[in-house]
Amino acid sequence: MSTPDSASSLYIGLMSGTSLDGVDGALAAFNNESGTLRTTLASAYIPFPAALRAELLALQSSGVDEIHREALAANQLVEHYAACVAALLEQSGVSAEQVEAIGVHGQTIRHRPEAGYTRQTNNPALLAERTGIDVIADFRSRDIAAGGQGAPLAPAFHHAMFSSREEDRVVVNIGGIANITVLPSKLSQPVIGFDTGPGNVLLDAWIGQHNGQAYDAGGEWAKTGKVHGGLLTALRSESYLALPPPKSTGRDLFHTAWLAEKLADFPDIASADVQATLTIFTATTIADAIKHHAPDTRAVYLCGGGAHNGYLVALIHLSLRLLRTDIVVDSTQALGIAPQHIEALAFAWLAQRFDTKQAANLPAVTGAEGLRILGALYPA
Repeated sequence: MSTPDSASSLYIGLMSGTSLDGVDGALAAFNNESGTLRTTLASAYIPFPAALRAELLALQSSGVDEIHREALAANQLVEHYAACVAALLEQSGVSAEQVEAIGVHGQTIRHRPEAGYTRQTNNPALLAERTGIDVIADFRSRDIAAGGQGAPLAPAFHHAMFSSREEDRVVVNIGGIANITVLPSKLSQPVIGFDTGPGNVLLDAWIGQHNGQAYDAGGEWAKTGKVHGGLLTALRSESYLALPPPKSTGRDLFHTAWLAEKLADFPDIASADVQATLTIFTATTIADAIKHHAPDTRAVYLCGGGAHNGYLVALIHLSLRLLRTDIVVDSTQALGIAPQHIEALAFAWLAQRFDTKQAANLPAVTGAEGLRILGALYPA
């Protein structure tokens, strides 16, 4: 474990994503002069209890008394955020007074940029009270106000951390939703980033429904099934997949009712075969996005929970080898950052960008009218 010094500023990032499994947190030191990440001092994970996960999932759709329920869920969510902050401070030996700010995404319950809004349930004022640290939240709304998608936000962080003048790179984040960031080696070419479609969201939902498990560890269940060609064709017919970027998506589109509609014409598929088909669906939509938008890349780096699904990773690699046989697929660990830390670190970086009054969106990615400072401050 490294220790902070006078050349560094400390920020915490908190992320709870589409998978709805819990809170990932990271405490990071950023260089005061360059703003680059110097080191990760601590990381922590706080799982959601089943009741909170179920309520956050229910809030993805309209329901009875949802404004009241959402407010209560936000308060419960903040208690888990605060617990994650406490774990980070204890692990690192850093005091709350040494941390400049917490960057927290909140839990996305609606994402409708085409209607001009996005909603991340959160109570950042309560988090500031619980921790005694400045909190910076609400990172998406300013980009949407400027005509953008408000997502994905991670490509700006990927660009800052992983760009290389030596090789074209693609960073793939496989959370509940998957997204890619295309990082050209040439400065004259723009960074591209967008949501490719489902990552783990349908895989987790299906195994939860049929096996009672939170996720398909290593893709072991999917391995036992056979890909159903008709279902795969139906899944791949979703019009979102053919849209040009900038674009973003979430549970508003890819949810269990969407899957049930696709399955209606195939009532006799074995449940393991559905899991196998969903896994190749995720893999091929990621590979298709890379083929269309980064055909010359030889280096693909994976992060997010899906990077630990060995079967999914193998399918992505196999699909990409049809593009070029010399392509390398690795995790972001090869670039110095563990794949499970990327998103939390991204929000620590976003907080640092807000604090130093620097823009943090990429208009070529989100479609916003220009660069914007993202976030809102809740002082301790």
